[in-house]
Amino acid sequence: MTKRAVVIGAGLGGLATAARLARTGWRVTVCEAGDSFGGKMNRWAPDGFHFDTGPSLITMPWVFRETFEAAGGRLEDYAELVRLDPIAQYRFDDGTEFDYTSRLPEWHATLGRLNSLDVEGFHRFMALGGKLFELSSATFFRRSPFERPRLSELRAITGVPLRHAWGNYQRMVESFFRDRRLRQLFGRYPTYVGSSPYQAPSTLAVIPYIEFSLGGYAVRGGLYRIVEGLADLARAAGAELRACARVTRIVTSRGSVSHVELSGGERIDCDVAVMNGDAATLDELLGRNRNEAGENSAAPPDRSMSGVVFLFGLNRRLRGIQPHTVMFSADYRREFSQIFEHSHFPEDPTVYVNAPSVADRSLAPEGGETLFVMANAPASHTVWDAKKICEARSRILARLRRSGFPAFEGAITVSDVWTPNRLANRYLAPGGAIYGGNSHGWKNAFLRPANRSRKADGLYLVGGSSHPGGGTPTVLMSAAITTRLIERRFGN
Repeated sequence: MTKRAVVIGAGLGGLATAARLARTGWRVTVCEAGDSFGGKMNRWAPDGFHFDTGPSLITMPWVFRETFEAAGGRLEDYAELVRLDPIAQYRFDDGTEFDYTSRLPEWHATLGRLNSLDVEGFHRFMALGGKLFELSSATFFRRSPFERPRLSELRAITGVPLRHAWGNYQRMVESFFRDRRLRQLFGRYPTYVGSSPYQAPSTLAVIPYIEFSLGGYAVRGGLYRIVEGLADLARAAGAELRACARVTRIVTSRGSVSHVELSGGERIDCDVAVMNGDAATLDELLGRNRNEAGENSAAPPDRSMSGVVFLFGLNRRLRGIQPHTVMFSADYRREFSQIFEHSHFPEDPTVYVNAPSVADRSLAPEGGETLFVMANAPASHTVWDAKKICEARSRILARLRRSGFPAFEGAITVSDVWTPNRLANRYLAPGGAIYGGNSHGWKNAFLRPANRSRKADGLYLVGGSSHPGGGTPTVLMSAAITTRLIERRFGN
């Protein structure tokens, strides 16, 4: 008898899980509450402009290739990956700016200009990241944290240098670098998983190692091509993908998943329900009070950051910019204190600008430019009304001006804004948290909600809020882990 699975949410993890299950003979229905697939990895395409509204680069391309192969296709048939070099341009409040390149002779020259003693510190920092990557590849990336470790995995743990690997992230960075600009640059990486460098564990040093040593990549035509490819492969394998189909209830019987109910009253029977959404909303779908939960969900203090994103389509080109530019605030510690301790949008935010049309002219009309402009924000239920949006925009543009980014306000022809409220409503993410829970402390970083839920037999989780965490490659790893657990429990 054919097994039936309902995947709740058509984000990257949900699509990958659906394609994998369908390929092994499962009857799969994907129910997406919104009107498009991809979750936060989505797109907006007005008047000849093409914007990715979520991630703007990917790492670990082999994870994408393996996912497409498991889904019955080849990544290269759907998406052309282009390695970024430089990875980004960094601009600091004191007027310093430089390209962050993975070409070692050039990067050594930059390090030497900043502080010659930091050349050695950089290599020691990367060596630590490499050790952590080996450990993660042997353990964290492969299986649920609640599975019994193999002997080889225990051996991998013993190879990690304990002095630096298990402490505070920012203090660890400061032990390797003397220059305050390098401390700020490498302190940025916990934000990739929605966290503060001043509260995250040192093990997140694996992130800058992956980006520098293994490369960051853009996708020609936009990252949404990956979503389109996985959706096509899932359908080809027999999965049914349904938009505007919001699941309002997961129903269990005698401790096992029985069926799901949609907002219109429709019932879909299933043996397995896979939640591809914020794990904090799972109890509500089960009809439970959160206090009944047997698993932790992200209460407000434990949420990852949200963000404010402005999408600008310009009627002229901008000169002298890179596809990826980061403009740092004058006081990084104060910025994160305002976000996490006071739940305020920063007075002086660090701003990230992705201008993909600089390198890929297919993403803008002739003579135009596309800008994705983002600043971190707290994940809270504060109302983002027109006044608050205007204040945030003013602070963001003020930082761009102070950092010497070319003025462009008069050239804007199309624009859109994503606030924490909009993220919360569109993706059912409490407070607009982009990555579910934050990675502050060892427990939050490594004991995220498990891929197999203990709340009901046949109930599973996939995506950035569950193990192994946020980021596009880790979401795809989550899909591989979840699928393997389902097949182990139910056969294939």
